[in-house]
Amino acid sequence: MQKVVVITGASSGIGAALARQLGARGDRIVLAARREAALQAVARDAGTDTLVVPADVTQRADVERLRDRAIARFGGVDVWVNNAGRGITKPVLELTDDEFDHMMAVNVKSALYGMQAIAPHFLARRRGQIVNVSSMLSRVPFATYRSAYNAAKHALNALTANARVDLHRQCPDVHVTLVMPGLVTTEFGAHALHGSPPPPTLGAQNADEVASAIVAAIDHPVAEIYTNPAHAAMAVRYVQDVAAFEKEQMR
Repeated sequence: MQKVVVITGASSGIGAALARQLGARGDRIVLAARREAALQAVARDAGTDTLVVPADVTQRADVERLRDRAIARFGGVDVWVNNAGRGITKPVLELTDDEFDHMMAVNVKSALYGMQAIAPHFLARRRGQIVNVSSMLSRVPFATYRSAYNAAKHALNALTANARVDLHRQCPDVHVTLVMPGLVTTEFGAHALHGSPPPPTLGAQNADEVASAIVAAIDHPVAEIYTNPAHAAMAVRYVQDVAAFEKEQMR
């Protein structure tokens, strides 16, 4: 069944890969990000009925405009993917107020605005799906230099879980899915605030692999997924013995 899918952070990386995969199968796509030229390039690659909406999703008015444009063009939305995000390279004890606030705005408030904007539409239609893209770093302190990014994604996890329970009580056919990629070979590191150290390549996924996992979660909604199955086991091991896991990271 053809779906209408809104994707934020769609100008590159996971968002662009997701747009191409959904477009290839005939879904109708709404692409949002700040870089209009990059969005137009993704739209051409998607090769489908696509709407480009330049937007700063840290601004509530832009997110609501994105929703309204999508509904006006396609008559409704089936899936809303909150994918916008940005990293940081700075340890916890050196963070400034502005850096912390920026991480929360880009990684948490953008998704909050998206959920709040689209949920009434889904409830009125009695169906729909919100997909929030988080990170396995929200569960495990594997890269402590990401500090405020990890904290922001942890907050996103909590908002996602609470929204899922609340929406399910009102309508079981409104789904909320949390997606947790690990290391992904995209421009994310290069765009991180203060740059990024050279990442390890072992265990890295590419954007297409992560996008495929998201497509599967759209076709068969689940509560949450790790796009790399090995990370689920890592998270379980961390929760079972936090001290032992963190001791390993300190070596």
